[in-house]
Amino acid sequence: MTIFDKKRLTNETFKLDVERMRRGWYSDKYFENIGAMLTHLAAGGYRYAGSAARLAHENLHAVETGNLEVEMQWFTRRPGSTLVVGVDKCVEMLRHCSGYFWNEEFVSTWDQLEVEAVHDGALVKYDGDPTRVQPVIRVRGRYRDFALLETPTLGILTRASRVATNVYNTFIAARGKPVLFFPARFDLHEVQAADGYAYNVALQRFNQDFAQDLGAFVSTDAQGDWWGGAGGGTVAHAAIACFFGDTAEAMLAFCRTRPPHIPRIALVDFNNDCVGDALATLDAMFARYREALDAGDETEARKYVLYGVRLDTGGNLRDASVPPLGDPALDLGVNPRLVFIMREALNNAWTRWQLSPEWQTLAQAYCRKVKIVVSGGFTPEKIKRFEKLAVPVDIYAVGSSLFDNHGETVTDFTADVVRAKINGDWLDVAKIGRKPCENDELEKVI
Repeated sequence: MTIFDKKRLTNETFKLDVERMRRGWYSDKYFENIGAMLTHLAAGGYRYAGSAARLAHENLHAVETGNLEVEMQWFTRRPGSTLVVGVDKCVEMLRHCSGYFWNEEFVSTWDQLEVEAVHDGALVKYDGDPTRVQPVIRVRGRYRDFALLETPTLGILTRASRVATNVYNTFIAARGKPVLFFPARFDLHEVQAADGYAYNVALQRFNQDFAQDLGAFVSTDAQGDWWGGAGGGTVAHAAIACFFGDTAEAMLAFCRTRPPHIPRIALVDFNNDCVGDALATLDAMFARYREALDAGDETEARKYVLYGVRLDTGGNLRDASVPPLGDPALDLGVNPRLVFIMREALNNAWTRWQLSPEWQTLAQAYCRKVKIVVSGGFTPEKIKRFEKLAVPVDIYAVGSSLFDNHGETVTDFTADVVRAKINGDWLDVAKIGRKPCENDELEKVI
């Protein structure tokens, strides 16, 4: 599964469209053309008849080009570090789809391949020199048996590693605070399982590298499909609209009807008055909480524990609780001043209630435990700014930036044939500017 348990996921998890993948449905057409050409040459007994100036080998003209065995390496050219995810799915593509059709029957040649691969969760580095890459997969075998798989294998490596690397960098920016995985709405639903798996691998890698113990927070069940996770969440703006903008009443209804193990996180920006709606919600929920405890019903009381408030103010709005300074960075959206104002208001909310001395202590603890969740346009750069200013955020909810794909976030994988087997000798045939490379983390796939 990952570097953490050294177990690989199988096709029981991925459920590949094996039949169509074998026929090139997901492959760039030139790979189908190459495979067909080599198959035709092999059937006709063709032997290399050209003049290869780069290769001085006495038996070159005895080589059956159509049945040529090659060494191919898969690697990324992203500058800096890449957190690799998607390897296990690539291996299963090779396992189930390497081979050829004979009289419409598929003949698997998986057992004739030599496959080495890193585990998902490995880190590779690239310094800009394409002759010093770190392969994440290496395959030796007859090229036409797996030529069609270059496109889909590169696709999953590129996509999953990009998400994982972006998530990993976001965790680093957040300095050990939880990061909620909220990008599902920004892409096709078919990619959710792979994306959620990439998030979880990134989380595990961050926990390992920085001695943390953060839990996973995904928003859909599909995002947890490959690793056993489940989606979580509370209310959306649409729910508040169903209560005519009454955030407190919407939360009371949520608390009354949903299981208590679901954290009660109030979305408080609907009316562009985060502090006002947060306090109204806090007042209403604490009143129910106190009433249940006074009645000796702890189970009922747990339904009304306000776990957190989420600030999601649009970037074109200044929240009613933020005095204007005339600077969009200081005024608009979810900004540091709004969070500081919110924290102070939550901490002091209990002072407005008529309470006995015993309940004053309980109420103060209730208010101070309410967490602040921020969302809406958060990137690693914005998170770093918040952390540098010691803004009292407890949880970051991050969406589209986890799909970012420009500049340093581009995680494009490619693959090269770098060696060919000629009479038992493996000779360098890499294109100019590339070469066979090594990676100590490559392991033989059984």
